[in-house]
Amino acid sequence: MLWWGVGVSMVLAGLIALLRPYGLQVSFLPDTGASWYYWQLPGEGGIASVTAWAGYLTHQLFMWGVILYGQRLKLKPRTRLRRINVIALVGNGVFITLHWLQTHLYYGALAEDVPVFSSQGSVILLLVMVLIMETPRRGLLWGHRFDWMTQCRGLLLRYHGYVFSWATLYTFWYHPMESTNGHLIGFFYVFLLMLQVSLMMTSVHTHRYWTATLETLVLFHGVLVAWLQGAQMWPMFLFGFAGMFVITTMHGLGWRWYTRTVILVGYIGAMLAVYQWRGFDKLHEVLRIPFILYLLAFVLSGLLWLGLKGRRRST
Repeated sequence: MLWWGVGVSMVLAGLIALLRPYGLQVSFLPDTGASWYYWQLPGEGGIASVTAWAGYLTHQLFMWGVILYGQRLKLKPRTRLRRINVIALVGNGVFITLHWLQTHLYYGALAEDVPVFSSQGSVILLLVMVLIMETPRRGLLWGHRFDWMTQCRGLLLRYHGYVFSWATLYTFWYHPMESTNGHLIGFFYVFLLMLQVSLMMTSVHTHRYWTATLETLVLFHGVLVAWLQGAQMWPMFLFGFAGMFVITTMHGLGWRWYTRTVILVGYIGAMLAVYQWRGFDKLHEVLRIPFILYLLAFVLSGLLWLGLKGRRRST
């Protein structure tokens, strides 16, 4: 079912490309920089904003309801799909179709009303929570675990589905279903995240290679989008997120030390080769993404740990 889901996600991304143009002629405003989202209506959103928010909120409440229902069932993971998985998959398919229709008719999405950093921030929060949740199994830094961080895992496991669903669906409805290469890559990634949420309480939901793939795909998304937009910052995304894989993700895959050493050496060699061309004075930029994500992981887990400690004392 996982491979079917990946295949359907690819088909859906392909359909977005094939079903463009929508017949709408939008006069986009000039791009003013990183804080500006280009693909939005030039004036007030009006009916476009109303329909986008209605679609998002309905989709969000539906998925939260499915997650809550699944938690109350207290089912153990298994390899086959359950009724709840079918409901989630079909429901997501219906809302994907509704979002396409909404874009076809009105174009505007949540981007009309909220800044682009809100969408990016939701994805960052998802990645940070994954770092904390996976710490007991793989560690955070070169396999090293932090006790207070591992104590937060139970709380995050209980509520992570709601946050991950919000991050995924908010990002999905933030963007109109445009057919630029950047949008197509992003929608394919979001479809995979929807698939992951829909496969709750199955063995594949926690399969280490599948979850590591989802976590690492942000590397390819960030690099390709930066490359396609002609930005010279693609090495920052490439070696920043690849550094996260080397420092953290690969330590949870059960690879032997020499395999991890080869990957580390390859990573360093590729980085030095690229920055010999780009300039070693810019080498510091590869630290930005890991620094931000690890810092947020420490801050969030620290706050959660303090909250749990205070709760235990009060009881």
